[in-house]
Amino acid sequence: MNSGVIAVDGGGTRCRLTYDGQYLEETGPANVGSDFDGAITQLLAGVARLAARAGLAQAQLARTPIYLGLAGCVSPEISARVAAHLPFAHILVEDDRRAAVRGALGQDDGAVAHCGTGSFLARQHHGQIRLAGGWGAVLGDEASACWVGRRALSLTLEACDAISPHSDLTRLMVQRFGGPPGIVAFGVEARAHDLGRIAPDVTARAAQGDPVARRIMTEGAAYLVRILDIMGHGPDHPLCLTGGIAAQYAPFLPSVLGARIKAPASTPLDGALALARAFAARVAPVDGAQHGSMPLSMKGTL
Repeated sequence: MNSGVIAVDGGGTRCRLTYDGQYLEETGPANVGSDFDGAITQLLAGVARLAARAGLAQAQLARTPIYLGLAGCVSPEISARVAAHLPFAHILVEDDRRAAVRGALGQDDGAVAHCGTGSFLARQHHGQIRLAGGWGAVLGDEASACWVGRRALSLTLEACDAISPHSDLTRLMVQRFGGPPGIVAFGVEARAHDLGRIAPDVTARAAQGDPVARRIMTEGAAYLVRILDIMGHGPDHPLCLTGGIAAQYAPFLPSVLGARIKAPASTPLDGALALARAFAARVAPVDGAQHGSMPLSMKGTL
């Protein structure tokens, strides 16, 4: 009898899936808040490939407990919609923050500042997790790669209006997008991951001393410090910087906080796998005859 689990870490840039830590698949963005249909398509494709690699027949797949930590999953209603589109009898769908915290800290006390395409902060104390942020590119995600890219374009427009000075970074943005008309046209169509692709230009030029880039990174770091302070994170506990851009903030943090930075214990996918195993321990087996005939494509469309 199959006793494995499936864990999913779905973010705004990529989605990673594993069967019991032995098989790994990766697909494109899986943000169910900003692109539900696209995320479901990526999830179904990833699950199908993972099942093929693990040698899971349909009946086995349907009985396999699955845990999904997904960006943009901000309500029970969205969780239920995701579950209804996937062919599993035992399924737990949450936002992606708890898996990231579990991966970074295990069950130890500490804080996480996650700055990938989106962002959030978390403090774990005596097994309790307090979360802040993660509300998406329009209303939040300060200090994220998306925010950094958007801020670079905003300050470029200010420089074009002679409100603030140009720098190598703003001149690069003007050249790349064709000035204000091109920047505005890009902004109308851009999604979070599109804006996030600008972030490496900012971090690279910040390291070279570009004043506009350093201003952006300083503002982002100040936001992280403010929220960590409000959450009660003290200097005696570690801070994990997770996500593609988070480590770039380290030079901009106060030294007392920077001294407590430690490498994450493991990845968000490892955290999702730990949560998947905990979930599996709580659920009872399902009769395969009841669910074994459900094909992957059956719940693949709205």
